[in-house]
Amino acid sequence: MTLIADPLFYLVAVPAVVFLGLSKGGFSGIGMVSTPMLSLILPPLEAAAILLPIILIQDAMSVWVYRRVWDPWNLKVMIPGCVVGVGAAWLFAAYMSTGAIRLVVGLIALGFVAYAVFRHYLPGEPPRPRASHGVFWGGLSGFTTTLIQIGAPPYYAFVLPQRLPKMIYVGTTVMFFAAANTMKIVPYFALGQFSTAGLATSFALFPLAILCNMLGIWLVRITPEALFYQITNVIVFLLGCELTRQGLTELLR
Repeated sequence: MTLIADPLFYLVAVPAVVFLGLSKGGFSGIGMVSTPMLSLILPPLEAAAILLPIILIQDAMSVWVYRRVWDPWNLKVMIPGCVVGVGAAWLFAAYMSTGAIRLVVGLIALGFVAYAVFRHYLPGEPPRPRASHGVFWGGLSGFTTTLIQIGAPPYYAFVLPQRLPKMIYVGTTVMFFAAANTMKIVPYFALGQFSTAGLATSFALFPLAILCNMLGIWLVRITPEALFYQITNVIVFLLGCELTRQGLTELLR
């Protein structure tokens, strides 16, 4: 097995893996930049396939760390939708415009941030959102994470307004995306996105990924809960702006 030899690839891949590690440690929004970064030099699905083995190893570590702190109700309503979303992405991968997907995901992210800022002026929220909403947002998250490895904004739209305790929120996020990423293995194989060079390169980046994952877990534990949610909102806002810009740029070419 030969590694990808292009130095430009590693100039982009190393920071992408660092962001993934911090994301899988608990700051999940940061990881949304990884596939778009690699997509600057590779087709989006190929970039996602190179990152997927790294993500799965990081998921295994994070699932073990957070195995006792997660919310079963959210997973029960979101994972069935995610299964449908991953399957739909498999069917429509050849027909979907990457620009359109990025635009939609970017607008969802910005809409969530607007909701987080102005929710105090809205009518009172129910203590638990509807299960049907969880199925919908879980499906949209599965669809977008399969096509462009960015499933967090739809997930945020359903889970963050619940204001779960910090560690419960992080553990639930880890469990949901570990399940979603495992589902993506079969579609990526079926779409021919795995290559020997890509897999060898993924393995070479494992040590950096694991180190950054451990750093992310430590940072989550020491970050105060209020500050954690403020950081998350800022990350979502910045990424929403960038995804919206990328989507509009691609559609207007």
